[in-house]
Amino acid sequence: MTRRKWIGWFAVLAALAFLIPLTPWFSGPAKAPQKNAQVSTMNAHKERQMKLAAVKSDMDATALLCTTECARNFQKLIRHEAAMPMNKQHLRHMMNMHKQMVYVWWHHQGGSIAEGDKPNSAKLNGLIREAERQVMAGKNYASPALQANGHRYMVIGEADKQHQGDGIVGVLLQDIVMKVEGHQRRNLRLVPYPAEGKYKIESVRPNSTTDITVDSGEDNGNASHYHINEVVVRFKQHPTAGEMARIQQDITAISARKLGYTYVFRSRAMEADDMMRYFKSNWNVAYVEPHYLYMTNDLPGVSMAADPDAALTPNDALYAQYQWNLPVIEAEKGWNVSKGSDQVRIGVLDTGVQADHPDLIGKIDKGTNLVDETSPPDDDVGHGTHVSGIIAASVNNGEGVAGLTWYNKIVPIKVLDSSGAGSTYSVAQGIIWAADHGIKVINMSLGNYAEAQFLHDAIKYAHDKDVVLVAASGNDNTNRPGYPAAYPEVLAVASTNADGTRSPFSNYGDYIDVAAPGMTIASTYPGSQYAALSGTSMASPHVAALAGLIRSINPGLTNDEVMDIIRKSAKDLGDKGKDKYFGYGQIDIDRALLAARQSNVSLQQFPQQVERRLERIARKYS
Repeated sequence: MTRRKWIGWFAVLAALAFLIPLTPWFSGPAKAPQKNAQVSTMNAHKERQMKLAAVKSDMDATALLCTTECARNFQKLIRHEAAMPMNKQHLRHMMNMHKQMVYVWWHHQGGSIAEGDKPNSAKLNGLIREAERQVMAGKNYASPALQANGHRYMVIGEADKQHQGDGIVGVLLQDIVMKVEGHQRRNLRLVPYPAEGKYKIESVRPNSTTDITVDSGEDNGNASHYHINEVVVRFKQHPTAGEMARIQQDITAISARKLGYTYVFRSRAMEADDMMRYFKSNWNVAYVEPHYLYMTNDLPGVSMAADPDAALTPNDALYAQYQWNLPVIEAEKGWNVSKGSDQVRIGVLDTGVQADHPDLIGKIDKGTNLVDETSPPDDDVGHGTHVSGIIAASVNNGEGVAGLTWYNKIVPIKVLDSSGAGSTYSVAQGIIWAADHGIKVINMSLGNYAEAQFLHDAIKYAHDKDVVLVAASGNDNTNRPGYPAAYPEVLAVASTNADGTRSPFSNYGDYIDVAAPGMTIASTYPGSQYAALSGTSMASPHVAALAGLIRSINPGLTNDEVMDIIRKSAKDLGDKGKDKYFGYGQIDIDRALLAARQSNVSLQQFPQQVERRLERIARKYS
């Protein structure tokens, strides 16, 4: 299947949601249409159908990535062993690297060997026999997916084209497809998320503690979540040890954590509203606010080519067929200007990362786990590994997918737990940790609809330390500002489809800076596998990677100058000029890197800095 067919197939899947003309809409009148039909908003029913189509697209694409990658590994093994006796060691090594291969049968030079365990299923045994028959007849084979013993399987066969009758048959465990379904139903807010019982949290109207009920994914777009027994306090004057003891007694505190100048208090008996009243009435505070929860939203150096217009096409196994996202933002041309540098590290605030993923080996620097400080920042969700692969999966290694940067390294900062959620404290702590450890670009594929001054303080701290901060806008198709994306120090990223239209789930508003691909994006996934996910969570790391490339080619640029280059070099989409759906447009890697290379001194960016600062002032007082 060509890349064009890949894109077309999933565009058809997404479009199926519109083919329901007789279905009544139950969510009230639709929002007023916009000038450009491609960015028009939609009512809740149609939005849900579009999101469900995106989930189906991601599931189908993930299944295809799994079978394609395994089939190519079978062919590599066939070519490697064609001229020599079979070697069980090579087969076992391949299966150890690809845990989804649960059973492999290999027929070669008149003999056969098998590794792994066949699942106990008569139907699956029938598919295996059919695959063996097809392979021995010189034909490749791919079965339909089969549910057996609570798992999803598929059988594939790869024939040896040089030796008639030889080939490999494999049973592939495809539970990853079901994991992607659950992951994406949460990530695209098709279900209430997070569950209120998990953290002792409440769903509230943004920037308030007014309780609301979240019964559906649509309700997420107008809700924030906070810990019901916790508040965040910044005192104008630090309390003494005696005053702290009095406070903890007054509120029956279980804990009082300090980060910078700010405290997080947890009470055994009092709820957030009561504690906020207590601090406002009894203490001189700069602010007191709920403790909000944030969720997922799913050779070093510069290289110059002789021909600056030539495109570099990586040889990664899944690139040409499935990674539509990199060519459309001119990554292939941009790599002639810069492939990055291992001196510029990119911090990923997320669920952690699978550090030993074959496509991420050598690309992960030591990070930190702020959810459990006794453990490494391992990924127990999948989101962080996927985001990291978009930025830094090894390029031109003949395996898997290609990341946007060839040499920049990821620093995993685990701030989200096994449910994909994390507190204001952990996110703020992660930002400060990154800034204090020399990280110059931070990606935050997470968000909430409440402004938290605590988080904003951390962001301003990192911005003052010259960090470029990038965040996903959110997946609720709403114009309500999401944070941290809407803070003026942060680049807010919307999502686009393969044809340059706005993704149906992507949030919008005047705070959007730029857009990037976010629909059915192929990347690394735990279990040494690959998955396709959709969301502004996938769009944001494209922009963070670009910031890393810019800082690699011109380390002298300030964070504001980097952000201005990203905005000004973007390809305009939608209404002419900056608009609320695409911001300044879709990022253009080639144009941005050329602009960065030409910006030898910071003064050259002075007019853009002034313009951006005026925009911030106007936004603040509008």
